[in-house]
Amino acid sequence: MKTVDAARSVWAPVWVVIDGSTDGSDKAVIERASHDAALRILRLETNLGKGAAVRHGLMVAQKAGFTHALVMDADGQHPVGSITDFMRISAEEPTAVVSGQPQFGPDAPWMRVQWRRISNFAAKLLTGQQVGDTLYGFRVYPIDVLLGAMGRSRGMKGFDSDPEALIRLVWSQQPVIQIAAPVRYLTRAQGGVSHFSYLRDNCLLARMYARLTLAACLGRRR
Repeated sequence: MKTVDAARSVWAPVWVVIDGSTDGSDKAVIERASHDAALRILRLETNLGKGAAVRHGLMVAQKAGFTHALVMDADGQHPVGSITDFMRISAEEPTAVVSGQPQFGPDAPWMRVQWRRISNFAAKLLTGQQVGDTLYGFRVYPIDVLLGAMGRSRGMKGFDSDPEALIRLVWSQQPVIQIAAPVRYLTRAQGGVSHFSYLRDNCLLARMYARLTLAACLGRRR
């Protein structure tokens, strides 16, 4: 809820996709939305994964006439204070993806930073260029471009959606603007809750990179 309140303090509208939550954490934001016209709630009855939740939100936004969307996580890691700057840059360069380049503090878990470096290196091999941080999901996308990439993919339903989106958009010659942005790793005492699983999610990333490597070898870079 803190992330939603902070985002609403600097931007409108703000949309929240509730991805099959069953722990009651959605009650506060639903109550807030009942008396805040600029806050919209989209609900998925079952948990489908981050990528599927993002896609659902983008499809609804596209039908409502929106052309661009800033995507961010709700766990407090992403910098709410950067929303205005990212949206301004996107308005100046509407064809580009505005992608956050995380600036890590001492709270960043060593293992997660190393896995990011591995993911970034794999993306460089697939694209032939530095694409920035593949796992940092604080980005502004042209909606039609991202939905097109998702429609061409057999994946992009879960945690692997962020790196695959960046790789596919680079393959399609989409401009990417990298902007430095801080990232925080909150402790449980600070309200931080992470659903990242080193085994499950890194296996998911490895499978995604294997699938994209095969696509590249077969000349199916789109």
